[in-house]
Parts: sequence; structure tokens; C-alpha cells
Amino acid sequence: MDNNRGGRGGRGGGNFRGGRGGRGGGNDRGGGRGFDRGGDRGGRGGGRGGGGRDRGGRGGNRGGARGLGAKAEAKVLIEPFKFPGVFISHAKGDMLTTRNLTPGKNVYNEKLMTVDPKSDTSNKSTEPIEYREWNPYRSKIGACLVKGFDSFEIKPGAKVLYLGAASGTTVSHVSDIVGPTGRVYAVEFSPRVARELVNLAKFRPNIVPIIEDARKPQKYRFLVPIVDCLFADVAQPDQARLFALNAKHFLKSGGYFMISIKASCISSTLPAKQVYEREIAQLREDHLIPSEQVDLDQYHRGHAMVIGTYVPKE
Repeated sequence: MDNNRGGRGGRGGGNFRGGRGGRGGGNDRGGGRGFDRGGDRGGRGGGRGGGGRDRGGRGGNRGGARGLGAKAEAKVLIEPFKFPGVFISHAKGDMLTTRNLTPGKNVYNEKLMTVDPKSDTSNKSTEPIEYREWNPYRSKIGACLVKGFDSFEIKPGAKVLYLGAASGTTVSHVSDIVGPTGRVYAVEFSPRVARELVNLAKFRPNIVPIIEDARKPQKYRFLVPIVDCLFADVAQPDQARLFALNAKHFLKSGGYFMISIKASCISSTLPAKQVYEREIAQLREDHLIPSEQVDLDQYHRGHAMVIGTYVPKE
């Protein structure tokens, strides 16, 4: 679930800037601070004037405030990322964004950016478009995108089953990506946390909140159809088993999966690498064939993302 405390982060992967994560809804805590300070202090002016007694003037003003992402008044250039539905904002550093499905509303105090349609090279509309900052310290999928990987099948029009939805931080970005023609079936066990998820779904009709235990998929089998993608962030000792159980019920043959593994929740004694290897072996036994593994330790300590394809027996 999106409930890890965001630490004070180092520099983001690649050219990405880490966002300031305010206190999130539900169990989510904010991420680290942004990283880039404003420009350096202006230098002093020259020495005393030759012959005269007037001092040289001081240099320019101090640099701007701490860099926390694109400011509303700054000119923002939006470019498509390597995967459909995900974008990069270029304003005082690169920032991962999604196109806001509900303009004017944010979810976890993330920055909103309204840009001129000409600034979005993928947009054919003449109306201004709003984008939402996607903080990798607050989202495992966001961190995975920043770190880099080869295949991302959560895309416009996709049907996604999301296990461990928490208050909806990452779910909201998945909702942006799949758009009005897609669906996000968001499963969360805690009624207290799920209240915020339910409120989120009131404004985002492509989210179907399900307050149930992910270990018992038979309880929501009438709510969820066969889906294109399965994602889980449940941090449970038996997460590989419950993940496979949900895949068997709902994931199409050849369907795409992503599972976030928190090593310390599975074993507090084994090294993280050994835990990941054991979980991957279990996934293979259940016909979930991994193709990639992404270390998320830079953004979420002790986590890795495993990505692959479901290939059930005929």
C-alpha cells in the first residue's frame, strides 16, 4: 500500500527532480524535499573605484527560492514520456506528470500545472490542459518509471486491478493514464483508509473502489471483469500467493503484471536479494513469468518491482 514514510531523498534518478511530498491522505506520509536550490547569490561588485572613493556596486540579487518543481507562473514545456499517458514537464528540472482527469482537483497536495496547449507536443486541442506532478517518493509505480524499465502496459483504455490501493495516491495517476475509456478496480482492506478512496472515486468515475481482503478474491469476483493488468502493493508475507490467486481469477492470458515486493515484510532475517529471488521463484511456479526487476531502494527503501506476463497452462 502507499503507506511508507517518505524519507528525505537524495537526487532523483536520471534528470528527474524529487517533489516535496506533503502529508498524504490515509496512511501516506510526505516524500522528501525537492533538491535544487535557486541560483547562487549574486557576486559582489568590483573593488573601490580607481581614484574616487565610491565603492563598486553589489552584484545581482540572490537566486530564487528552493526549486520544488514547476511554478504556476513559469513557462512549462510538456513532452510525452516513453509510455502513453505519461508525460515529462520541463521547468527547472524534469518532472514526471500525468494529464489531470479532474482539472482543478489534486489528490495528495501535488503540484498542478496548467499549460498552453502548444506546450504539449502530443496535444491537438486548443484548450489549456492541466497536469499533475507525480512524486516518485509517494508512488512505487512512479519510482519505477523514473528508474526506467522496458515495458509498461498500463495505458489509455486499459482495465487494471490494483491490490493495496490505500487512499488512492497512485491509483489517481493510474486513473489519469487509463482515461475515461479505462477502469481501475482498486482493492483496499482497511475501511478507514478506503474512505478517502471512495471519496476519490466520486470525482473519478473510472475508479471502482472495493473494500475487501485481497486474499479472498472470490468476495469481489462479481465486481471485477477479466483485466489487462494486475498490480499489487500489499506488503504481506504471503503476497506472492495472494497475487497469483488474483491473477488466476481476473488476469487475462498474456496479461501484464507488476508487483512491489517489500523484503522486510516477507523475512526480517534474509538479505533482500534472497527474498526477491524466492518471491520470483514462487511467481514462476504460478505461471507469472517475470521479465524485469527494478530496484526501488533509492525512493522506497527495501523495495523492488517485478514486472512480467501471465502465461497460464492451457
